Amino acid sequence: QVQLVESGGGLVQAGGSLRLSCAASGTFLGINSMGWYRQAPENQRDLVATIASGGTTSGGTTNYADSVKGRFTISRDNAKNTVYLQMNSLKPEDTAVYYCRAIVKYSGYLLNYWGQGTQVTVSS
Repeated sequence: QVQLVESGGGLVQAGGSLRLSCAASGTFLGINSMGWYRQAPENQRDLVATIASGGTTSGGTTNYADSVKGRFTISRDNAKNTVYLQMNSLKPEDTAVYYCRAIVKYSGYLLNYWGQGTQVTVSS
């Protein structure tokens, strides 16, 4: 079993910044892709950003939703099994519950895990 523990959400004014963290713990061989998704009330859960394992300490290829490109930066520390999301120039429309996702590698198979979510609220 894997646990994903998120932190760093909160209330911020428009134009401000927040940094989210998500640490994975448990027994596994490794973690492939890690990412952040968000869900606003009455909306579906949408991709924010993903980062591949990359085979290095700091991860590999990144992918962003168009709405956050140039404002958000995803990064990871493979030694700590942790993914981060630096969010700058926040807008009220960024308000949502942000979820961490990890695709975890076991011997011969992969499993998908989600964090419990952390609320981000951006006031105008």
